[in-house]
Amino acid sequence: MDQTGRIQAEQLTKHFRKTQAVRGINLDVAPGEIYGLIGPDGAGKTTTIRMLAGVMKPTAGTARVSGFDTHRQAEKLRHQIGYMAQRFSLYGDLSVRENMDFYADIFGVRGAEREPQIQRLLRFARLEEFQDRNADALSGGMKKKLGLACALIHRPKVLFLDEPTNGVDPISRREFWDILSDLHIAGVTIFISTAYMDEAERCSRVGLMYQGAIIRQGAPADLRQLVRGDLIAIVAHELAATEHVVASMTGVSEVQAYGDRLHVFVDDAALRLPEIESALRAASIRVTQIRPTAPHLQEAFISLVTHQRPPTADR
Repeated sequence: MDQTGRIQAEQLTKHFRKTQAVRGINLDVAPGEIYGLIGPDGAGKTTTIRMLAGVMKPTAGTARVSGFDTHRQAEKLRHQIGYMAQRFSLYGDLSVRENMDFYADIFGVRGAEREPQIQRLLRFARLEEFQDRNADALSGGMKKKLGLACALIHRPKVLFLDEPTNGVDPISRREFWDILSDLHIAGVTIFISTAYMDEAERCSRVGLMYQGAIIRQGAPADLRQLVRGDLIAIVAHELAATEHVVASMTGVSEVQAYGDRLHVFVDDAALRLPEIESALRAASIRVTQIRPTAPHLQEAFISLVTHQRPPTADR
């Protein structure tokens, strides 16, 4: 059976001395899927990606990408995947074109296919008019797109991206994801870690990572349904006072602030909404809007982490 583009891991584990960075994760990512890994800083996302990309040896467990063992066949795997680390190694004193030529040399892209591939990627990343500009002179978003173009120079079937849009402005993030969408349509498997929940919503499946373990994984729509109970959105003039009144009420399990509103997790919205309205009136708090609402992926993640039991301490 052809395993091209498939990512599999079984009990993948990594220790750094007494710290267990990754705790026995299991994965099966189908060819052509976009799999998003989300979690707080220190959750183990980068370590996981580095093991899957064959850059780091696991302490225990196994991983296979496109049928290759990521540890025992790391050199063969290198030519099958694209890997873009958080700080991709562009050479600032080289031009856009010179960086692409350099990576083409590294991956053995030569002969008649070389120039058409470089030109295709320059168009793909919208960098044609900047190919003579030094990488150090590019904007943050353009550097990310150049990094992606270099990672794609050898036409990989699997692409590993470690928080590739971190620190990039919203327009550049959207352009970056437009490129990823085209790759997805072309059948490339994309494994991406991200701190942005709107990006996670664009993935085929998402893994929620916390303290080295994937605590839940599934389609974004399915994960949103894991929120316990119901959700009520409140827009009020005095958010701090509103939170103080609501947080201690019967049936309220959690309160999260989002800009000009509070999201209140309750056991039963139909029962608790009138009670909350009454309590806020009694406290003379002016409410602009109060209604049941559907949870976002970010709220589902925060709720799951809040109720997650801490892992057993390492011995």
